Amino acid sequence: MTKREATCALEQELFKNVFEKTPDYIKNANLLNFDNENEFTFTLKREHLQAYDAEKNPEGLNLLDWFAGYAKEAKVSTAGIRGPQNILYPQDTRFPINLVGIVLATLAKALVAREKYEGKEVRKLVGSEVRYNSELYLDAIARIQAAQGIRTLTSVERKTIPIWLASFLAFKLDLVGGEYITSSHGISVKTATKDLNSQGSQYLPEESLEFVDKIQEIFDIAEKYGTYEIKIAARNNPLIDEEIMSRLNDGIDLYVEYLKSGVAQNLDAVKKMEHKLFIESVGGCAYRTLSRVLDKLEIADKYEWNNIEEDPFFHSIGKYDTDPKGNKVFYDYSVDATVLAKRPNGEKFFPVIESLHYEEKLADKPLGTVVLITDPDHDRLTVCQIETAGAIPMLEDFGISYIKLAENRVLTVYTANQAFLMLMNYRVKQLKAQGKFKNHPRFMIKTTASALSWDEWAKHYGIKVVNVPVGFKEIANIMKKVELQLRENPKNEVKVDDVFGNEINLGVQPRLVFAGEESGGMIMGSEDLIESLSGRKAIAMREKSATEAIIVASALAAKLEEDNKTLSEYLEEIFNECNIIAKYDVREDISYYNESEPDIEKLKQAKVEGEKQRTKNDLFYLSLAIAIREGKANIDSVKKVLHNAFAELSFENLTDVKFVGDGTYLKFTDKYIEIRPSGTDAKTKAYGGGEDLANISEFARVLGNYSGDRTELHRELISQEFYENSKEVALDYYLKFVDKGADTSVFEIPEYLY
Repeated sequence: MTKREATCALEQELFKNVFEKTPDYIKNANLLNFDNENEFTFTLKREHLQAYDAEKNPEGLNLLDWFAGYAKEAKVSTAGIRGPQNILYPQDTRFPINLVGIVLATLAKALVAREKYEGKEVRKLVGSEVRYNSELYLDAIARIQAAQGIRTLTSVERKTIPIWLASFLAFKLDLVGGEYITSSHGISVKTATKDLNSQGSQYLPEESLEFVDKIQEIFDIAEKYGTYEIKIAARNNPLIDEEIMSRLNDGIDLYVEYLKSGVAQNLDAVKKMEHKLFIESVGGCAYRTLSRVLDKLEIADKYEWNNIEEDPFFHSIGKYDTDPKGNKVFYDYSVDATVLAKRPNGEKFFPVIESLHYEEKLADKPLGTVVLITDPDHDRLTVCQIETAGAIPMLEDFGISYIKLAENRVLTVYTANQAFLMLMNYRVKQLKAQGKFKNHPRFMIKTTASALSWDEWAKHYGIKVVNVPVGFKEIANIMKKVELQLRENPKNEVKVDDVFGNEINLGVQPRLVFAGEESGGMIMGSEDLIESLSGRKAIAMREKSATEAIIVASALAAKLEEDNKTLSEYLEEIFNECNIIAKYDVREDISYYNESEPDIEKLKQAKVEGEKQRTKNDLFYLSLAIAIREGKANIDSVKKVLHNAFAELSFENLTDVKFVGDGTYLKFTDKYIEIRPSGTDAKTKAYGGGEDLANISEFARVLGNYSGDRTELHRELISQEFYENSKEVALDYYLKFVDKGADTSVFEIPEYLY
């Protein structure tokens, strides 16, 4: 396999660290040679399952240890089974994501599909963004599926496509599903295989466990008989199909048709804009697809681009040569533009945006220029705008972040909570102006960690709100529950439960106005149900799309340019019109280890120790929520525990503590605080929303960073047995929420006419 050359000093430092920390036996390994374009066989041996030992087991890959971690993550994954990889030696099975593991998982998924759809033509899609080794992994997936008789659609020359396009085509073309290689806005050394089902939504845990069980079967055979043969098809196998995607223009034409039926119905104002919009294509993946979409919509000349070249190091964005404590070391903050960090002196800053050097790149752009930042797989969006420094007092008053570009210019950086509030408000006003809003009852789906202002806004417009756990697959699950009722009882009121346990009556033939989450992903529904080629119907697509968000943001920017308003002025207008009290939102990200550590053994150990800290923090709050739900405690007794543990905070107006599927939600009369552990990493996230920015910031910081040590009052209220079992009890509650009203119908492969 060809080794990649570093493009800059920082990337060279990363490569140097990886090279030095990789043992010779891994550097010299040649287990799977995908440079061989012909058909070949990989023999999985019994020895591969056990740990490497230079004398006793020189062929050891420690696959049993790898599989234990992989299976654990499959049970809880919110966005694909992801983790770090050895970017220079992808066959390194010490890492969670590696070539051997991808081969095994792909084979297992292929075998499950063949068993489910015996005698039928199975079609899947495989795509990727720009991360290290993505081309290799895509080639492996396509060739293994072809060897199992599965027709695999790929773009011409297997070039990049965004995750939302892979999802859209899985549904639209009635595929059995798809594979997509990404790790969203995660650090450069991370990657994942994101599994898409026939709906185009991410696998639910029960779907992942089917192929996890199949990997176990493969291991059992290798253990029993000594070997297991895995066939790899030739690179030019006719079942690896570029022709369909070529004929469909990668699905661009179908997607533009979808946009024109919804958010892109009237773009005349965009076509008349005087100032161009500025698109930041982090990693470059967005450009290849989005530029063609904009061209089809005849608005391509209204945009300026930055970083259109595809680069797995993401143009050094978010990369530094010191860590947050000031130590001289390679450090990656990811490419999430909204991440806030602290310098050693305590000063807060946006490390990702700072690394974009906008004080230079935006120097010649006029005031009012809207900047749209999208991530490597092009599903999330951050909205910014160049405004006058004179707006700073108002920005600070409304909790709008900004960075200085020059003496008299700032770049406002809107959280997704703020940006999406503006986009959904604009969309509703569009529907009202077109006389369509009243044609259907309206509803939205949001994660509990998203802004309270969204709920207040929805109430103002009579829009029902369904709150769900974090993760777009949770949003998609509600969509499917709604569609089931629309299909079976089209004249009846649609009713679904939210994760708080409330039954929400959405009315007869409701339509989705908005679905999204505070981390930057959103989708909007269509007036007419979206149909696949075989006639399946959906109220909205299953994956967040930065393209859809960019189209709405562009239309809003055009309207504001026409009205001579800034985004901050528009946000203030919404707050006033909708009587929004909870104007502020915060997110505190707590990572318990350095994800950029190049030594995998140190990384694993640090992650294990960090997971213990994360779990302690989680269980402190979760056990209180479950105790209330089980009738073992009441809100007053829980308030006493919290008052005792956090003397600097007031819990007088705390009204409830609830488990919300993946975190603990503290509801107050004037705010909410949610403490949510990562299901797959040694991290905790603390969210807050309310009417006092300083107050919610303090709560999120203190509760999020708590050690989790049980206090004497906590032990008096919660027995050790109850404490230890609370996670398992919580999982049962979560699964009941997921399963209630779920569409359990089995996908039937249609007769393909394309």
